[in-house]
Amino acid sequence: MAYSEKFQNLANIAMSQVSGVDPSQVNGLMVQGAVALDIRDKEEHDLNHLPGSLHLSRGKLEMNVEGLIPDLSTMVLCYCNANNRGALSANTLRAMGYSNARYIAGGLKAYQLLD
Repeated sequence: MAYSEKFQNLANIAMSQVSGVDPSQVNGLMVQGAVALDIRDKEEHDLNHLPGSLHLSRGKLEMNVEGLIPDLSTMVLCYCNANNRGALSANTLRAMGYSNARYIAGGLKAYQLLD
């Protein structure tokens, strides 16, 4: 998908400010208490998602995340299909005080390649 230059610049800035997690580490981190957060739209989530993940679309993230994940120290692994929305969401969560917000590098597509 071709993104606008401004959107991609925002995503690149977010990726430079938040750590990406290698997809091979996701299951182990979840066993240790990390929360995988699918920030894609509901239709995308309903088609396929990371097992055990929570869903909160990017458009409602700031409004509803505190009710879903009240502990600001929780490691939150944001993901989309690839990188951009996951990184933007993780960066937003860090700005909201979630000190352990990350994004899954390569998103759901990269995670599914592990199978």
